[in-house]
Amino acid sequence: MSNRELAKDMIDRLPEDKMIFVLNILENIGQMAGIEIYPDFQPNETTIAAMAETDEMIRTGSGQHFHGSAEEFTDLLLSED
Repeated sequence: MSNRELAKDMIDRLPEDKMIFVLNILENIGQMAGIEIYPDFQPNETTIAAMAETDEMIRTGSGQHFHGSAEEFTDLLLSED
């Protein structure tokens, strides 16, 4: 069994909530090696529209600005319908 096959087998045995640690390790190894390890990512139409809306808000200074703590912001989000 190759190292790649062994690594894939080990990853398959990990619970999903631990995969973030694997991703962080792989990212760090890629940076140390000076290579780009991220897969090609193509955002969907909804994401593209949201990014364009955010860019426009930044460009024009429009949109709602929140002043307060993260806890207050979370409470605000959870209270919205």
